[in-house]
Amino acid sequence: MTGFPILSFMLLVPLVGAVFSLKTGRETARMIALVATLIDFALGVVLWTHYDVGGAQWQFQERADIFAGFSWKLGIDGIALVLLELTVFLMPICIGASWNSIEKRAGEYYAAFLLMETLMIGVFAAQDLFLFYIMFEAGLIPMYLIIGIWGGAERIYASYKFFLYTLLGSVLMLIAMFWMVNVAGTTDIPTLMQYDFPAQAQTWLFLAFFASFAVKMPMWPVHTWLPDAHVQAPTGGSVILAGVLLKMGGYGFIRFSLPMFPIASAHFAPLVWGLSMVAVVVTSLIALVQADMKKLIAYSSVAHMAIVTVGLFAFNRQGLEGSMVVMLSHGLVAGALFLAVGVIYDRLHTREIVRYGGLAINMPYYALFLLLFTMASIGLPGTSGFVGEFLSMLGVYKESSWVAAISGTGIILGAAYMLYLYRRVAFGEQKNADAASMLDLDGREWAMMVPMAAAVLWMGVYPESFIAPMRKDIGVVEARVAIAKPKGDADVKIGAPATAASAALAAAQLKGVK
Repeated sequence: MTGFPILSFMLLVPLVGAVFSLKTGRETARMIALVATLIDFALGVVLWTHYDVGGAQWQFQERADIFAGFSWKLGIDGIALVLLELTVFLMPICIGASWNSIEKRAGEYYAAFLLMETLMIGVFAAQDLFLFYIMFEAGLIPMYLIIGIWGGAERIYASYKFFLYTLLGSVLMLIAMFWMVNVAGTTDIPTLMQYDFPAQAQTWLFLAFFASFAVKMPMWPVHTWLPDAHVQAPTGGSVILAGVLLKMGGYGFIRFSLPMFPIASAHFAPLVWGLSMVAVVVTSLIALVQADMKKLIAYSSVAHMAIVTVGLFAFNRQGLEGSMVVMLSHGLVAGALFLAVGVIYDRLHTREIVRYGGLAINMPYYALFLLLFTMASIGLPGTSGFVGEFLSMLGVYKESSWVAAISGTGIILGAAYMLYLYRRVAFGEQKNADAASMLDLDGREWAMMVPMAAAVLWMGVYPESFIAPMRKDIGVVEARVAIAKPKGDADVKIGAPATAASAALAAAQLKGVK
């Protein structure tokens, strides 16, 4: 791959597809979108096979200076690689999920999806600070349009709420970026990851970035936009929203907050842990009483992403690796669950749980896939959900047993609401004739379900294939944050408020972590 700009090509393919599909008919537009996303998936396979696990930290780098202070600079490490692969894997499935359900303004719909793919890939591949910001924020626009134009009855309210929540949090981040560039004299992200910002400044920089990433995750209490967005979005929109867009917040924490502001990250770890523990318990209890399938899965997403933040701020290898695996697993499992909801919604046009029941009788293959994804969401060993949650809880337990105990209740509550959902949908008496007459999966739906199921089982059985590309890069992040942990007292846990002396000592020690 030497000399071939594969990352730029992966950005260009869906962008060209978006232009061509914009003014075409429905049949042509969906074929263009499918071909473009499949080409990007094939390029993703090439990227995966050519990535050198033992090589340099940053690979496939490209650079072109556009104007002073801004460069077209791309490159990936193992962390960006796995999230980029998740993106190109889910996009063709999202196009398949929209194949028959989108009828009005189909060309514009598929153009919005392809544009969003370009921007999501750009977020993970960008190595220039302002290029990242442009990709990060521009990704709001196509999702805003997808919800607002092709969503449900309350789509306007949901789209505005989604846009305002996610945009307002990022204004502070942009201001912080200007200050960072002025002080460090560079917009290069790898360089900024090794730059030692003053300890006092790190506090404000961390909070500015936190305002953006916490909304994107989303963390409690700024999570309320997510259930509305999921319920109103079309199936493809829900799949990519849960699968990739939520992961941008977690990626932001591990790419920016932890390595760039390690002292502040340690200082604010108790706050992050507290918010995450509340999110795990509260949103799991809310999910337990939901009558709408999409809303239940949306609240479960908040609880699962709280496990991510708990693990990230454990500041040890198990927690960091576990959080990354939870993000990958959640992208697959939550996307698959929204896909499963879309399958029966296309038939009966309702998401109310009480309208179903006994689907294992007339839709046995559908019930089998739904069972697999339910078990993966719970964290059954052998599925993708188990590996990440186990590592995250292990990492947290090493630092605080009571935080691990409270966070672990989310796994128990998750089993409660997911099994309760499955029992009401797949088992029981068939009280509604229209639900009892629904046909099982067709060929298109098989083509979507099988890859999702295979990926969930692959990650559960052989997680090393996903962890290995990230291991060295996670080690770099771990080295940056570990030095800021308080030293001396065996009872002092990470995140204890740093004194001025300890902050100064950490800042001095950080200079040796290069």
